[in-house]
Amino acid sequence: MAATPPHPSSGPESGIAVRHLLLPPEDPQVRTRSERLRALGIEARPDAELDAFARELAQRTGGCYAGVNFFLDADRQYFAGLYSAAQDTPVHGGPPLLQDPVPGRVMPRDIDMGICPHVVKRRRALVLEDIRDFPRFAGNHVVDAIGIHSYLGAPLIDSTGVVLGTICVVDQDPQPWGRKGLETIKAMAAELVEQLEESARHRS
Repeated sequence: MAATPPHPSSGPESGIAVRHLLLPPEDPQVRTRSERLRALGIEARPDAELDAFARELAQRTGGCYAGVNFFLDADRQYFAGLYSAAQDTPVHGGPPLLQDPVPGRVMPRDIDMGICPHVVKRRRALVLEDIRDFPRFAGNHVVDAIGIHSYLGAPLIDSTGVVLGTICVVDQDPQPWGRKGLETIKAMAAELVEQLEESARHRS
């Protein structure tokens, strides 16, 4: 009897194919973004003002964590601003899974290490009131590692059209962010971009 051919959706090849479909496409703005971040004076270092911004973002939206996240290159996303409501102070160590010379601030730019890469590629805000309802995001490593169940994020798009990164809020419980949450994070993203560009003009 002839062997039954494997089902097209089974085996390691199918897993690779599915992962390929879910990976963010090539980012055409990588080089332009890196140059723009340097022009704005944004580096891989904690920023007290951005930590304070993240704190305000968390308070205004009701999330337990908030961040200001810049995409430094093709491989790294860096949280120049970071806040944890559990301590009610900006965090400097960050979740234990985030290991880098700058502890707690750097994550790989990878589909399995955060949701912000999707926001950068979409160039639009993303609202996930309960991540478990979205199979594409529910299996993300940070969901279990940090214990988050909801996400709210918006891109930081500068006046030249470059997506510098994101601002985001997450919570350990499902959150009804709703239209108010969406409008809040979009407005704060625009406000932050304006501040960054204004600061750069003053330095030049």
